[in-house]
Amino acid sequence: MADAGDHEFETTQSGASETIPMQCSALRKNGFVVLKGRPCKIVEMSTSKTGKHGHAKVHLVGLDIFTGKKCEDICPSTHNMQVPNVSRKEFEVIDLSEDGFFTLMAEDGDTRDDLKLTESCSPNAPDAVRELLSAVEASGERVVATVWKALGEELVKELKTGKAN
Repeated sequence: MADAGDHEFETTQSGASETIPMQCSALRKNGFVVLKGRPCKIVEMSTSKTGKHGHAKVHLVGLDIFTGKKCEDICPSTHNMQVPNVSRKEFEVIDLSEDGFFTLMAEDGDTRDDLKLTESCSPNAPDAVRELLSAVEASGERVVATVWKALGEELVKELKTGKAN
């Protein structure tokens, strides 16, 4: 038998699921769904009538929330689809490095510099972001980045200006 002090435990996350099941017929346009393993925003959906031997089918068209690519799927309306838990968090933008990584500060003062400027961000050009940061700094305001997180991925989705605290 092992001694009481020989146990080693791996750390895990809080146990919260990254997706929840939802019946296909309960999904709505502008909602979120996992299509082809990617978190997508539903932009179009249509339901076909039941056939002689089957279920009504739902045709879903979605845009990947991280890449903007179009995904499509068809599933029976009574089956469950996975809906991603999409969270949005705001950070103050401190800087944008030469290699395109943001320096962000949370409300509690913690900083992070692991998120890169991507095509999905608005604005998405490094020069435009730097101009925005310079203009806002001169006026005494601040730039706020909205970070979206789903299925273990994070992305700076948009930048906006706001009053400094």
